[in-house]
Parts: sequence; C-alpha cells; structure tokens
Amino acid sequence: MPAVSRSKLALMTWNALREAFPDSACSLDSDLPERLAVRGILSAQCTDKRVNLTSKELFEKFPDMISIANASDEEIKALIKPCGLTGSKTASVKDFASNFVGNWGGKIPEDPNELMKVRGIGRKIANLIVGEIYGIPAVVVDTHCKRVMGRIGITDSSDPAHVEKDIMKVFDKDKWIAIGHLSVDLGRSYCKAQSPDCGACPLAGFCRRRI
Repeated sequence: MPAVSRSKLALMTWNALREAFPDSACSLDSDLPERLAVRGILSAQCTDKRVNLTSKELFEKFPDMISIANASDEEIKALIKPCGLTGSKTASVKDFASNFVGNWGGKIPEDPNELMKVRGIGRKIANLIVGEIYGIPAVVVDTHCKRVMGRIGITDSSDPAHVEKDIMKVFDKDKWIAIGHLSVDLGRSYCKAQSPDCGACPLAGFCRRRI
C-alpha cells in the first residue's frame, strides 16, 4: 500500500474503528460525576474491570464525597487495596473528595488545569473527567492509545503529551473523546502489547506495523 498522509490515515482509522466497535464507550462505571472521577484516579496501572468492582465496595461504605473526605486513611486503604498503589491513591481520592466538598462547592471543575491541581490527577485523568462529564473535547492517552496510535502510524512518539498533540492534529475535535475509547477497544481486542492479532485486526490493510 502506498504511503498516505496522516490525515488520510486518521480518516481510515476512524472509519475502521467505528465499524469494528459501534458501541464503544468508557468502560468505567459512571453513575455520578464525582464517582467517575474517583474511578479515574483508581484506574492508574489497574484494569477498569477491577476499578469498577473495587469502587462498588468503596461507595457502598462511603456513598458521597463528604464521607470519603472524613474517612480515615486506613479505611480507604483497606477498600481500594485491590487497585494497587494503595498509599498514593488513598491520598489522591481523599484530596479529590476534600476539594469537591470544600473548594469546588460540590461541582467538578470544567478546566483540566484546575483538576490537575489535585494530587494524583494528571492530564490523562483530567481529560477523561471533562470529556465524560461535560463532553468537552479531550484526548485520553492511556497505554492502549499510545501503543496503537504508534503502530498505526498516527504518531512516532511514545511520550503521552506528544501523542495527544499528534492525535489532535489529524482527528477532528468531535472525535477526540471517542478515539480514546476506540483505541482501548482495539488494544484489548487485537492490538495487544504482546502477541497482537494483526491477521484479524480491522486495521490490518493500512496499519504501518502490518504493512
């Protein structure tokens, strides 16, 4: 296949992914905005499936941000231990809850930069929060997204911030939220870190790694 521009490659990628995963969506439970944000914090180096299970137990005992903010570190640690990085995630969850109750007046900020002032919330999680809660165009670059976008040929970088910029250059704004979810679907189903199933992949006809 002749070399194509990244803009053309992005269009081909979008069309193939939308056809392959028509029901693509965020795999974290999202019953309440503030709970989704907590799940985002817990998702660092952890599967969304595990986060959903663990957060269910967390919110059964501490159903709102006030109760989380007032809980002891030991209580939170015991509940979120299956998600790993227990100490840092406990501090982050409590910091988020305290800001939600105190500084934000019970409403999550729409500005990713404000969210990133919270311990443990980096650009990836901030983008997830504003995208899912407010529909603000934002690209979530997780390990799946970084991997598949590099293999496809959308980016040559392994730096998440650079990958985000490369994606934003070639995908229209109204696709930024969805392309993150679609990348996760592709990464989990075909484009795995180890032993990717290139033969069955819906992008095999034009993926740089494949051709």
